[in-house]
Amino acid sequence: MSVEHHDLIHEFPELKDRIHDLKVGDSHFRKQLTRSIEKMEDEVTPVSTRTEEEAKIRRVHLKDELYRMLTAAA
Repeated sequence: MSVEHHDLIHEFPELKDRIHDLKVGDSHFRKQLTRSIEKMEDEVTPVSTRTEEEAKIRRVHLKDELYRMLTAAA
């Protein structure tokens, strides 16, 4: 199965510089939920379908939070 990448640079290319700044300066921002989900999808880390779907939902909520952080006044 081909894995679709959901990293922030692909999702928000116009915010590339801001993403870099937050990765360097904000520990909360550095959380990498997407990589663990990709491993589940590739079956590198075997989990139930339900666990995988719950992780995807968490990723969407986290991405919303990160987008708010990215677009907030610097």
